[in-house]
Amino acid sequence: MELTRRDAVAALAAIGAGGAATVGIRRYRESSAEPPVDDSQVRETLVAVADVVYPDAVTGTATFVETFLNGRLDDPDHGAGLREAVADLERLSAEWYDDAVADLSAADRDSLLREVGSNTAAEDPDGTTAERVRYYVVNELLLALYASPTGGELVGIENPQGHAGGIDTYQRGPEP
Repeated sequence: MELTRRDAVAALAAIGAGGAATVGIRRYRESSAEPPVDDSQVRETLVAVADVVYPDAVTGTATFVETFLNGRLDDPDHGAGLREAVADLERLSAEWYDDAVADLSAADRDSLLREVGSNTAAEDPDGTTAERVRYYVVNELLLALYASPTGGELVGIENPQGHAGGIDTYQRGPEP
């Protein structure tokens, strides 16, 4: 199933036009320091992580993730937390694998996420590194995927919340 820009826009709409309701006060923003990574690094890292987090049946992830992030990075609090979590993930990737996340093999990216603990951590925007990576990286990608019409189809949600499916959706029964 190919994800498109339209899917990304639909996912953003489903979560509230850029996720302005998401809150998380980040430490570096309080000190008025420069962001730990720039937006292009965030995009590159999340596209690379999506490659291992998304099901194999999904294609077109780069365009989808980049478009989705345009809306998410615009929110000051959420964008700050996202940048900080990516910076932490990149730092650990450099320390443990001597390379950037995007330059790791898919197997090493998967191992990195597991070693960070993001596969078992509870999501918490102000928690430990594992909890923030889970919240801002892994869950961000899963939210984008499953809030989109195409991603929703993968798990049997024909019309994700916020996506109008048209009147014919309500006039026919479920597909077998």
